[in-house]
Amino acid sequence: MKTTEQKASEMALLIEDGKGKDVVVINVSELNSWTDYFVIATVTSSAQCQGVCRQIKDYSKDNDLQIHLTNRKSPDGEDWNLIDLGSVVVHLMSENARNFYELERLWHAGVQVDFHNVQQD
Repeated sequence: MKTTEQKASEMALLIEDGKGKDVVVINVSELNSWTDYFVIATVTSSAQCQGVCRQIKDYSKDNDLQIHLTNRKSPDGEDWNLIDLGSVVVHLMSENARNFYELERLWHAGVQVDFHNVQQD
């Protein structure tokens, strides 16, 4: 059975394969009670974002992760797509949104995971 870290790492690798840029995985489990890992990536177009979202949704079905619906203030916005999988939250952001919100700086107390070197089953 895969650990949450392995699942977050595999999703990060999927995003990289989908040409997501500057992908990071942050362990935030010690900082909050509602999730364990953030996967953050920059996407360059809505088509790329949709493709990566489709891959994440397919992955979630195959790995017993449930997508939790989120309420968005601006449903037409393409700058930030959040996929809440409970123990893992995926943030697909435009470069402008990523620079503006600086999630890595905001969650700097979290531990960055070297997802390329996480042992996979």
